[in-house]
Amino acid sequence: MLCKRIIPCLDIKDGRTVKGVNFCSLKDAGDPVALAVQYAKQGADELVLLDITATVERRKTFASLVNDIASSINIPFTVGGGIRTVADVELLLKNGADKISVNSAAFKQPSVIKEMCAAFGSQCVVLAIDTKKEENGDWYVYLNGGTIKTTVKTIDWARQAVDLGAGEILLTSMNNDGTKNGFALDITRALAAGLPVPIIASGGAGSPEHFKEVFEFANADAALAASVFHYGEILIPELKKYLQQENITVRI
Repeated sequence: MLCKRIIPCLDIKDGRTVKGVNFCSLKDAGDPVALAVQYAKQGADELVLLDITATVERRKTFASLVNDIASSINIPFTVGGGIRTVADVELLLKNGADKISVNSAAFKQPSVIKEMCAAFGSQCVVLAIDTKKEENGDWYVYLNGGTIKTTVKTIDWARQAVDLGAGEILLTSMNNDGTKNGFALDITRALAAGLPVPIIASGGAGSPEHFKEVFEFANADAALAASVFHYGEILIPELKKYLQQENITVRI
């Protein structure tokens, strides 16, 4: 059985790590390079950096910051935010990223997924989806850092992106983000059951039990969290020890 992955996430604004609730009320959470080094030492399986205002501000991800982090860690490193073209991907890979995460640009021009996969391989292209459950019970895609609602259902967009070559899905529930009430199990499970690529669950981690739930019930391949790691509420070695005791396969 493949090991379940634990992935800290660095949400970046103005060169600093930030964290909010439901994509709002952002607070400073520390220096991204120092946090990255700390997580690598703790045994994180991967690291994700999301430049969360790059798309809204219509600028590129900070390549220099990516380089600083990549040269300081020895675990797989995914970078997202403001990535629109094959040239954008090439620049970040040259600066040390192992994978890239594309979100709004891919939704607006789906062919870019196929172009990126053709140039760098599906294993390099992670489709990030920011999703929100509406009053009718369906989950919809949101763009530009969660500021723009679409009429497209999350499961439909995820299927289309995988058909175009996306090798992994990073699914963030806006309803659960920062609440520490647990992951969005229903939509995560739907994607894990319906798609042939790994699903990374994101949004809502507040306890070790939440990680167990999303691995066991929703069958996520990886779980991503931010504030519980940034503020030392959950330590990665202790989390992995707990999961191992619960018969969930993790890399120790």
